[in-house]
Amino acid sequence: MSKPIPKASGAKPEVGHYEEYQKNQPAFMMRIHNECGELAEYNLMGQSLVLMSGPEAQEAWCRAPDEVFGQSAAYTGTIPIFGKGVLFDTPLTILKQQLKIQVDALRYQNMKEYAKVISDEVKDFTLQWGDQGEVDMVDEFLKLTLYTSTSCLLGVDFRKNMTDEFASLYHDLEGGLIAVAFIDPYMSIPEFAARDKARARLGVIVDEIVKKRRASNQTYTDALNTFMTAKYEDGRQMDSNEITGLLIATMFAGHHTSSGTATWMLIEFLRHPEFLAEVKQELETVFADGGEVSHHAMRAMPKMEAFLREVLRLHPPLVTLIRVVEQDFHYKDYVIPKGYRTVMSPAVAHKIPEVWPQPEIFDMHRPEPEHLFAWVAFGGGRHKCAGNAFAILQLKAIFATLLRTFDFTLVDSKESYVDDYSGMTVKPLSPMRVKYKRKKIV
Repeated sequence: MSKPIPKASGAKPEVGHYEEYQKNQPAFMMRIHNECGELAEYNLMGQSLVLMSGPEAQEAWCRAPDEVFGQSAAYTGTIPIFGKGVLFDTPLTILKQQLKIQVDALRYQNMKEYAKVISDEVKDFTLQWGDQGEVDMVDEFLKLTLYTSTSCLLGVDFRKNMTDEFASLYHDLEGGLIAVAFIDPYMSIPEFAARDKARARLGVIVDEIVKKRRASNQTYTDALNTFMTAKYEDGRQMDSNEITGLLIATMFAGHHTSSGTATWMLIEFLRHPEFLAEVKQELETVFADGGEVSHHAMRAMPKMEAFLREVLRLHPPLVTLIRVVEQDFHYKDYVIPKGYRTVMSPAVAHKIPEVWPQPEIFDMHRPEPEHLFAWVAFGGGRHKCAGNAFAILQLKAIFATLLRTFDFTLVDSKESYVDDYSGMTVKPLSPMRVKYKRKKIV
């Protein structure tokens, strides 16, 4: 006989916990974890969900087979953005093959070239800053990470010819990823009309690039090339719509998450000058011979990586990861029924005091918990984020360049830099203002 899953208090008629959830997702998730423990059932507009938190529950969530915890039904709001026949609009057999191709696009062979590409983008981008001034890093990193992602995924050739149109189209696509999209992504509203127009235009742009590349003899080592040359198990190559969809999906996975994390990295550096000094010393050692930012150099930065991991612990860009229960799921003495949604929350996982002593304190030297699934900023198991290695490389390359080029200071009080909970994902609240001064070249 299974135990009943503990239910979170505070549900209201018809809307359930929706209002509290929308107001501040991480605070809501933490409250129900503290109240209910490893499993906490809550309700959003009539839909039953179960938060699974704590290392053991998180491991069970991450390791559940696709046939038991399905992704597609949980992410229908992305289908018009990625396109028909791409990822969550495909049978499980095709979904798995497309995800493998996506992983291949970010493989080591491609990434060897990315560090220098990213560093060059940072140098070019910051030329417009001049020698000193003040900027909102939320806006600046949104632009910069779009440029770096575009260079690495669509290619330097495309990036050099990129117009404002691409950024505008990408913005309209992102504008279609709102809460109502996961209820009915085909409603007649302005955001969805702009989304669909942008998706169609991007399809044309990518198709033109693909045709141009296939007509040339040039060799490419970027993600687009991987998508163009990949084959399904039956020998078929992806068509232009599938290539466009996977490119968009890969950029979506890494753009906003990386821009937000980059912003928080800089803010936490400036909040903790003692850690900043350690990382700067590491950079001086790595680049003592005057070498360029390279993939090899990025692998010699354990302190930078420790700092980044602590940023991702305290400021995980994704508050919730969701799956649909396709078959009754047994966990310890509980059964989560078919039709429910299960949720893992990095925002909760990273602040459980029993796992992370004094979880609110930023400490790049804190010991790692023994359990593999205690730190889940990129998820875990078979569906760990395909772009996690690229994200880490991108952030290291950005700060290996920025910190050796500029000195930064906070404009406002340390406590005034906070998160914005108003959207689908948590992001740094703009403005996050800093002053910069270009270092003198000796």
